[in-house]
Amino acid sequence: MSKTVNPHQLSETITLQRALWAGRIMSAIVVIALVADGTIQLFAPAQIASMLQETGFALDLTHVVGPIILACAILYAIPATAVLVTGFLGGAICAHVRIGELGSPPELVSLLLGAMTWGGLYLRDPRIRAILPLIH
Repeated sequence: MSKTVNPHQLSETITLQRALWAGRIMSAIVVIALVADGTIQLFAPAQIASMLQETGFALDLTHVVGPIILACAILYAIPATAVLVTGFLGGAICAHVRIGELGSPPELVSLLLGAMTWGGLYLRDPRIRAILPLIH
């Protein structure tokens, strides 16, 4: 007995698989960016000293912030804890707004990473899509 394939279900399955892979790619970009930032904070803080000074963070905080960023990268890569990272990026955006850098390159990077974080999470996690069903 052969099983008939519903074209609508097949199309929906393909769409969801594409969304999943797009989400994985977006998430990988976020993880790479966070790992790069955390690594610079830990091993080359002098390269970002002027940016830290502008935002009001002391250079010696890189030994605290670097591991936090690396932990966020790991947490985001794990589906069960991925949503926790969005708070960290919100804090980065807030820091730039607080010092009057609205629309500055660092703030725009934070906004882009935040959008990619939520976008990647939305596309790869059916629980998020169930809460906000933008794609079927």
